[in-house]
Amino acid sequence: MVHEPSDAPDASSGMNEAGQRLRQLRLARKLTLLEVAERTGVTKGFLSLLERGHSRVSVPILLRICEAIGIHIGSLFEYPDETVVREGSRLQMGGVDIDEYLLTPRDEELIQVMRTRLRAGGGSAGAYTLAATTIFVTVLQGQLDLIVDSVPRPLLAGESTTFSARLLHEWSNPGNSPAEVLWVIAPPLPRDLLPQALRG
Repeated sequence: MVHEPSDAPDASSGMNEAGQRLRQLRLARKLTLLEVAERTGVTKGFLSLLERGHSRVSVPILLRICEAIGIHIGSLFEYPDETVVREGSRLQMGGVDIDEYLLTPRDEELIQVMRTRLRAGGGSAGAYTLAATTIFVTVLQGQLDLIVDSVPRPLLAGESTTFSARLLHEWSNPGNSPAEVLWVIAPPLPRDLLPQALRG
């Protein structure tokens, strides 16, 4: 039996919430799906699925889509409201087979902290740079294959490293069991001033 895709976003895609904000921001800038797809090098169909939360996307491609729309990726984030953060706000920044959480609030101006849980084989699915200065990463559980400026930096639990956010970097979990890492980005990734209706 063939099942037609539902219009309801799919939480497993990792874009069920951010995809909707991506669509709102595209429409606010009066851009069509075709215009953004052509600027980004993806298909119109893929972009439509992504906006409806039905498709996964790599970090580099999501960054290209944001650039084509004229927004910063930080505009897609949900930010924690509480003073003491327990789990964090679900973060949808691209990547495959990962769950990410933002641990720092919107008004934090010096650093941004993210926790990433990677299933076996999960990762960024490509290399990218970020509009920040420095990235610190430490492995809490499992292992992480990090490549910075084409140079491998394999990390095991308890190990950490620091590098420039402007260098191409990519990462994945090479193990057969889940991994968990903590990222600290300084300064926080920029975001756009949004209409009140689009603010998270």
